[in-house]
Amino acid sequence: MERVHGDDAGATAGSVLSDWRYVHNLIIPTHELSLADVRERSGRNALHVAYLGDTLIGCTTVRPPTEGPAPATATVIARVLPAYRGRGFGRELYAYGLAHARELGAEVVETVVLASNPEGLRFSQENGFVEFDRYVLPGDTVPYVELRLA
Repeated sequence: MERVHGDDAGATAGSVLSDWRYVHNLIIPTHELSLADVRERSGRNALHVAYLGDTLIGCTTVRPPTEGPAPATATVIARVLPAYRGRGFGRELYAYGLAHARELGAEVVETVVLASNPEGLRFSQENGFVEFDRYVLPGDTVPYVELRLA
């Protein structure tokens, strides 16, 4: 796993940034991000890219626990490219993100999945998440499903 650092101008950092963006935009086509968007997100969230050797297979996002009254809630998102699904990579990415969220003090863990991604919804539910909300971003038509780890 490689961490995305938006403030790092190195060649490797640029390709990691682009790789994270590629996976995100492929899996969330309703909300494509620019490189500037990814740089900004990398300042707020822990973004990691997963490779099998030199081959890009997916990415993770960990939104740190919320500040304020308990419980501290973090969001963990694991994305796996379609060609690599069903081989255990999603579980590895999720475990990695979950461990990171716990290190940051998360007491509650949530995830969010685009409703048009039945594989992602099934994966989340098989790993103990329960739906608690749906929302549509302004200008979009496909809802996001928010799930909480039971």
